[in-house]
Amino acid sequence: MNDLSHDVFLSYADDDAAWAGRLAGELVRHGLTPFFAPWSIEPSDVIVHRLDSALLRSRNGIAVISPASVRSPRTMDEYAALATASAERGLRFIPVLLGRVAVPPFAANRVWRDFSDLDDEQFAEKAAELAAVIADRPGRAGRAGVRDNLTAAQRSPSRPVTPPGVPAFVVCYAPADAEYGRALAGQLRAAELPVWSVDDLRPGDAQFWAIRRQLRAALAVVVVMTPQSQDSDDVTRMILEGQVHGRPFVPVLLDGEADYHLATVWHVDARDGALLDDTALDLLRRLREDVTRRRAPRLPEPPRPAHRPAARLTPSSGLERLRAHLAEGEYEHADLLTTRLVMEAADRTTQGWLSARDAAAVPRGLLGGIDAVWAGHTAGRQGLRRQLSLTPAGGRRGPRFPELSAALGWRDAAESAVPRLYRDFAQLAGPGRRSGFYPTLRDPGHENDPDWYDRWSSTVLALHARLREWRDDP
Repeated sequence: MNDLSHDVFLSYADDDAAWAGRLAGELVRHGLTPFFAPWSIEPSDVIVHRLDSALLRSRNGIAVISPASVRSPRTMDEYAALATASAERGLRFIPVLLGRVAVPPFAANRVWRDFSDLDDEQFAEKAAELAAVIADRPGRAGRAGVRDNLTAAQRSPSRPVTPPGVPAFVVCYAPADAEYGRALAGQLRAAELPVWSVDDLRPGDAQFWAIRRQLRAALAVVVVMTPQSQDSDDVTRMILEGQVHGRPFVPVLLDGEADYHLATVWHVDARDGALLDDTALDLLRRLREDVTRRRAPRLPEPPRPAHRPAARLTPSSGLERLRAHLAEGEYEHADLLTTRLVMEAADRTTQGWLSARDAAAVPRGLLGGIDAVWAGHTAGRQGLRRQLSLTPAGGRRGPRFPELSAALGWRDAAESAVPRLYRDFAQLAGPGRRSGFYPTLRDPGHENDPDWYDRWSSTVLALHARLREWRDDP
């Protein structure tokens, strides 16, 4: 077998050899050729060279993570080699948990599977799932009942995000709403619509980038809205990522009130627990056609503000989430959350813009908290006070918006145009995040409105007039 390539390299501690042999046997039963040392190393082989050669010839790697393996320097070296091969040549690196053990950092950003405490039938089912993934066969991989770790917050090093082969409706839901979310995804599949959810993540996927890849090209983001999804950091991140990239949204209200990030968006009312009716499915079909043909999405108008309750974001929880986004380097997510915090404080979430009277209702304490979080995470390079220091001189009412926006880097010069789409606009910050660029008070949810620029400029000028009170009354 020395000169053959292998479907998968099996790495494990010596104490786990019997269990690893059982897994190798299951993989063979499914038609795969694993590299399992007792079967693959011959007496004449130099073991280190044989292991290196086998790893190079393997297209996938399974790391059995157990209490014994984390104490084994050899095993940890093999794990590091698998992680490096994954980053450098695309080897699928699948962590498998065995026993009570914390997932090492190098494996935490991968979709892993927990084989602890399984009966024979459960073991065979999970082994069959791994075999399907390794053989790149559809069907068993990544489906309901085999979810283990699916957390969008776990982030691996930055990499280019390539679009998926087939853009899909991305269905987002909190773990507590998984039964309805899976049924909804199944309904869309039955209607022959392309659909993707976290249940489609496969063992070994770099989950942070796999989710982001789908969101950036989504036909629409279908969000199951409940109090649990409102409290879910992962669902919030998925909403913000979709908004940053200008994706259409089709929220489905299953319980409670509309998500505060989606307060201005029409939603399906499913509080009776029903799935989508024929009218909603037809809307998704039209939406698919619009997005595919690069036409403006045709979505129903949201209800009148007086009839549109939405969950509210408290200042304390909002500032805590703002800290989390900035700690992760998610400047665009933090920017959109800042806009939401300001609009909530002025009770203008549905309208999405501020007049001078509205801005006067925003508490200075909240503005100070927002500024402290931005400044604290960027060494003072971003934030409201930094923007004040860059503001050009103006008349009694302050600078004109073209001059102000140019000074903050939102356009090349006062006479230049501002990108309409937020994802293009955010690129102006540059890789070094131009000083004073954030927060921008942009709201991607209104980018298709004909008067979006006027509303945005009104919001910025009104809030900056409020901020100048700091200068006059520090």
